[in-house]
Amino acid sequence: MSASDKLYVARIIKWDGMTLVNICDKELLGTTVKGMGLEMHISHEYFDGELVNTNQALNLVRSSNIVNLVGERIVSKVLEAKLASERAVKKVGKVSFLMIFKFTCR
Repeated sequence: MSASDKLYVARIIKWDGMTLVNICDKELLGTTVKGMGLEMHISHEYFDGELVNTNQALNLVRSSNIVNLVGERIVSKVLEAKLASERAVKKVGKVSFLMIFKFTCR
C-alpha cells in the first residue's frame, strides 16, 4: 500500500475495556476551522496517530465504542458504509464532524 492510499490520521485510545478512536482527513490535522460562531482546532494532541487507508479506518469505526470523525472524506465513507446516520453530521464551516457512541450493556 502506498502512502497516497493512507488518507486519514487515526488515534486509538483504549481505556477501561473500551476503545475510543479519533479519525480525521489527514490534510485537516493541525488546522483550525471556523463557522456558525465556532472555532475548532484539529489538534495533533487529539487526532495525531497512525496513517490509515479507508478500509482500516472503517474497521476502526466498526470495532470502537466511541468514534470522533472530522472531514468530508471520512464522514462520507462512514455514511456510505451505513455505520452512522446523516442526521448526526454537524458542520463547522465546510468541515463535517460526526460522533458515534455505541451503547452496550455490561
